[in-house]
Amino acid sequence: MKNKIKNNLLGEGKTKKIYTTKNPHEIILHYKDSLTAGDGLKKEFLKDKGILNNEITTFIFKYLNSCGIKTHFIRRINNREQLCIKVDMIPLEFVVRNIITGSLSKRLGIKEGTLSKNPIFEIFYKNDALNDPLVNDHHAVFLGVVSYEELNIINKITFNINNILKKYFLEKNILLVDFKIEFGKDEKNEILLSDEISPDTCRFWDKKTMKKLDKDLFRKGKSEKIVIDTYMEVLKRLNID
Repeated sequence: MKNKIKNNLLGEGKTKKIYTTKNPHEIILHYKDSLTAGDGLKKEFLKDKGILNNEITTFIFKYLNSCGIKTHFIRRINNREQLCIKVDMIPLEFVVRNIITGSLSKRLGIKEGTLSKNPIFEIFYKNDALNDPLVNDHHAVFLGVVSYEELNIINKITFNINNILKKYFLEKNILLVDFKIEFGKDEKNEILLSDEISPDTCRFWDKKTMKKLDKDLFRKGKSEKIVIDTYMEVLKRLNID
């Protein structure tokens, strides 16, 4: 059945489409079944992956909203779509690392799996032509995409999100290894957590076995079935009170 509040396609990214609505301050996010890695160099179609990420993000954003974190999420519309507040996205990715792995392990020569005594915050400039380079606060302000005051606000929100989600996932027997989040500003210029939080944007490890429960499986060439079954496992755990 056609979505009665969806209007025109506003934009499309690697994993989502954005539609306008009759309300100029609201948009619809449509989750696609595509999965990418390596700045989009590796891409595949995974049936129902968009449905799973929509469900997982809904669980997480609703929980964060209940904990006082302001997000763009309004409600889930159907199995692939969410109604969200329209924001002007800040072209930065904010990464938090609780356990050393991936690129940070290689960059600093630290053994993978090393627990960090403090969460490590990193910023990446969203620019496909430059392969999303790592930047610091001063670079971000110089680029004119954010102010120091806004960075202070984002850092506080990010710190709170990390504390909330580490505990939340630990209760599901999942270690929150690291994650990427994005922010946008609404019509009142208020900063809101935006985009998604899912196995596409996080590294999850099983607390007991250290088994990977995220997109790293795709990066390492695991089969479509293994990747989808893993995403379903994350959703199943979130669905248990």
